[in-house]
Amino acid sequence: MAQPQKIGILGSGDVGRALAAGLSAVGHPVMVGSRDPAKIDAWIASSGAKVSSGTFAATAAYAEVAILATLWSGTQNALNLANASNLAGKVLIDATNPLVFVANTPPALAIGHTDSGGEQVQRWVPGARVVKAFNTVGNAHMVNPRFPGGPPDMFICGNDTSAKGVVTTICSALGWPTIDIGGIDGSRLLEPLCILWVKHGMNSGSWNHAFKLLRR
Repeated sequence: MAQPQKIGILGSGDVGRALAAGLSAVGHPVMVGSRDPAKIDAWIASSGAKVSSGTFAATAAYAEVAILATLWSGTQNALNLANASNLAGKVLIDATNPLVFVANTPPALAIGHTDSGGEQVQRWVPGARVVKAFNTVGNAHMVNPRFPGGPPDMFICGNDTSAKGVVTTICSALGWPTIDIGGIDGSRLLEPLCILWVKHGMNSGSWNHAFKLLRR
């Protein structure tokens, strides 16, 4: 593994917890940010010495690499609380999807075609080096995915080549080959893949699936 880096995860839900567990297991110290850190004390206590908690601002300041793992409805507020200056110059992995939820209907994209959540995140924190990743698979398979056809692929995109190199190394440590599809506007393609992932899950009644690019 490459030199351990301090990872700050903005969001303490299922995605944030899965990535915190996986990254701490491969040697990275991790801080998980929450609006109310005291509410996750019990989980933090069970997560090992490498995992701690803090406010969004403290987590963003701590991070050498940050991960955005919030529900879309709370994403802008979380970044405001984190303070854009705390993320300036840092790699920010955007694991969010711009989903809207209406009772009794499947989730839908709030943004699409000519814009994306990834691009919006980059505008909200213009000094950060945003890379979209971890948005096309469920949290249960984010770490060391095991499928009969071999490991699935993690599609990533972002404007900064070196930032994508950092994310590729992190993905590799968690068992993922990566495919770089270009600039952050590639989020316009990756975020609809989340909807495809959800649709198949709802139709099949199983959430044990992921995407792989076949080559010859």
